[in-house]
Amino acid sequence: MDYVKLGKTGLSVSRICLGCMTYGEPERGNHLWTLNETESRPFIKRALDGGINFFDTANVYSDGSSEEIVGRALLDYVPRNEVVLATKVHGPMRKDSNGRGLSRKAIMAEIDASLRRLGTDFIDLYQIHRFDDHTPIEETLEALHDVVKAGKALYIGASSMHAWQFCKALYLADQNGWSRFVSMQNHYNLLYREEEREMIGLCLEEGIGVIPWSPLARGKLTRPWEDKPSTKRAETDQATKRFYPVNDSDKNVVAAVAKLAAARGVPQAQVALAWLLSRPGVTAPIVGASKPHHLDDAIAAFSLVLTPDEIAALEEPYVPHPVAGFV
Repeated sequence: MDYVKLGKTGLSVSRICLGCMTYGEPERGNHLWTLNETESRPFIKRALDGGINFFDTANVYSDGSSEEIVGRALLDYVPRNEVVLATKVHGPMRKDSNGRGLSRKAIMAEIDASLRRLGTDFIDLYQIHRFDDHTPIEETLEALHDVVKAGKALYIGASSMHAWQFCKALYLADQNGWSRFVSMQNHYNLLYREEEREMIGLCLEEGIGVIPWSPLARGKLTRPWEDKPSTKRAETDQATKRFYPVNDSDKNVVAAVAKLAAARGVPQAQVALAWLLSRPGVTAPIVGASKPHHLDDAIAAFSLVLTPDEIAALEEPYVPHPVAGFV
C-alpha cells in the first residue's frame, strides 16, 4: 500500500479508503443490505491487513450503528493512533427540528454522539455530509472551528456541493481565522465526471485532498452493462437508478472498461479504480466492500498503471451529465 498526504496537511493516508456505509445493523435505518457486526469485522480486519489506514463512516449510516461497529473493530485490532478515522454530520438523527443540519446546536450535539459511538476521544477527519442551505455558513464554520480547538476533531472536510459554495467556505475560513476544510468527498468516477468542470480545479488550486465516493458507480463499472448486480445493495439501492439512468454513452464507457480489463487480464473494478487514482488531485477513492474480492481489487488497483492511450480510450465515450449527488 502507498500512503500520501491528505491535501496540504501532514496527515498520511492510504491511497484507498474503506467506506463503511456497508457495515451497520440492518434493522436500524433504511439500509437493509448492510452487514451486521459479525459479518462486518472480517472486512475491517482484511483492510487493515492490506495496509489501509483510512476509514470513512457517517453518523446517519444505519442510525449510528456503523460508527459503533467500526469503532469497536478498529479499537480491537489496532492502536487508535495508527488509523485515520473519518465520519460525517448533516443528516437527520432525531425527529425534532434541531436533530439534523449544520447549525451550531446540531454540530455540538452530533460530534459528542459520534465520539461516544466510535469509542474515541477524537475524530481525525470530521466532514459536513452536505451543504446546509438553512444555516448560515459562518455559523457552521465557527462551530467546526470550535470542535477542532476543543480537540474533538483534528481536521475538517466537506462533501458534495457546488464549487462556489466550497469556495465561499474556504474564503470565509481564511478571512476569519477559522479551521479550513482540508478535503472534498465528492461524486466522481468514469460514469460521472462533472466534478472536472470546476470542483477538481478548485481543489488543486487550494491544496484540497479529493476523496471520491462511489468510485465504481454503485458497481456499474465492475461488470458488463447487461449483467445483473451481484450484491444485495446493488439489487435494491434506488440511488443507482437516480445517479446512473440507462443511456448509450454510459454503456459505451462500461464497454471500454471491459475491453481494457480483458486486454490487461484484470477485473473491471481494477481498471476503473486505476483510472480514478491517476486523476489529478485524487488522494484516495472511498471503496465499499461486501465481498472479499472487493478489497483485493481495490488494493491491487493502485499498482495498475494505465498508459495515456488507455486513459484516452476510457474517457472518449463520456458525454456531459446532469448534476447528481448533491442531495
